[in-house]
Amino acid sequence: MLTNNLSICVPVSVSTQPQGIGEPSVYHAVVVIFLEFFAWGLLTTPMLTVLHQTFPQHTFLMNGLIHGVKGLLSFLSAPLIGALSDVWGRKSFLLLTVFFTCAPIPLMKISPWWYFAVISMSGVFAVTFSVIFAYVADITQEHERSTAYGLVSATFAASLVTSPAIGAYLSVAYGDTLVVILATAIALLDICFILVAVPESLPEKMRPASWGAPISWEQADPFASLRKVGQDSTVLLICITVFLSYLPEAGQYSSFFLYLRQVIGFSSETVAAFIAVVGILSILAQTVVLGILMRSIGNKNTILLGLGFQILQLAWYGFGSQPWMMWAAGAVAAMSSITFPAISAIVSRNADPDQQGVVQGMITGIRGLCNGLGPALYGFVFYLFHVEICCSPPFLFGACSVLLSLLVALFIPEHTGPGMRPGAYKKHSNGAQSHSHSPQGSGAEGKEPLLEDSSV
Repeated sequence: MLTNNLSICVPVSVSTQPQGIGEPSVYHAVVVIFLEFFAWGLLTTPMLTVLHQTFPQHTFLMNGLIHGVKGLLSFLSAPLIGALSDVWGRKSFLLLTVFFTCAPIPLMKISPWWYFAVISMSGVFAVTFSVIFAYVADITQEHERSTAYGLVSATFAASLVTSPAIGAYLSVAYGDTLVVILATAIALLDICFILVAVPESLPEKMRPASWGAPISWEQADPFASLRKVGQDSTVLLICITVFLSYLPEAGQYSSFFLYLRQVIGFSSETVAAFIAVVGILSILAQTVVLGILMRSIGNKNTILLGLGFQILQLAWYGFGSQPWMMWAAGAVAAMSSITFPAISAIVSRNADPDQQGVVQGMITGIRGLCNGLGPALYGFVFYLFHVEICCSPPFLFGACSVLLSLLVALFIPEHTGPGMRPGAYKKHSNGAQSHSHSPQGSGAEGKEPLLEDSSV
């Protein structure tokens, strides 16, 4: 009989011999993230050139639509991939997401139209951060998690410190073809690293025990989780905070380097240098500064501080018209990068170990929705107002959105009780057994947990 608990039965691995090099560690996750985004970072300059050559009349609009479709597909697929990784384990899904995220790279020189088309479609699997954060949650204690998330986010920034500059230099000296070949080789190295060196982080005992472990349609439906976040006030507040803050960030991220080239007049070398400087400052912010802030002012106040920096940098970008203003705002933008690791920490500490994949899948799902709406919105606003003006309406809109996010975040409680633990939301009677560490007395039946790629 068909019910609301209709489920997909998936096989569970029965292997007891871990594969990979050493014990699972944060450093395995760090290497995977670094290689993937280093490969994409190499293509920063060639991609801007190819984008402008392919769509000379509507560069900003098409850039927004391409990234918008990709982000929307990530939103639709992230909960299912996160939930399946709770059953099948993290390693196989790391392999899957990295492979399909990097699949468009060699197409840049083969066919630009196919390249941009495949980039859009690759959003179905462009949720590496979802699986990576679940991997990290599997192997860290609660008090270590914010630091580990900061390290992963800092590694993402580190991958962009040198790769755009290297890509720009190689493009000028040897042509774009060599850059594409090198990026493809690094992507293949990342895939080989996952196959050979990355051990599984999710122990067999933490997975559903039966061969036909069920994954409910509700669990895989991104809209189902969004419909239920309102059942818990804390989850709702965090959801709104993430949406309002990441919507402008996603739009800015998709168009900002193009904005520097087309409007501010940065050269390819200057854009690469800008990325490197902001990347270095982001690494310092997400490692040294984040750890200090989390210990001194707490999780919630760290989020509020990061949102404050984001408002300042967006307003500066919006009103700035000189190159030095872009550099100054970039330094502030690096400090705003502490927000997402702090949000990930406050959510994951309220999720059970066997539900980290679902939780992080929902985080990436919310961000994926923004990755769809943000770039499309920015592209449309750039197209509507034109970009050759004294101030930039998309960035000013973003500053207003983050201001609303800050006001909402003020109401997020610093600590949540057992009844608010997102991990308890998925304790349906679907055949999977609850674990001994599940919170007792939770009254949150029927609820779902909340919240990457982010992609370059």
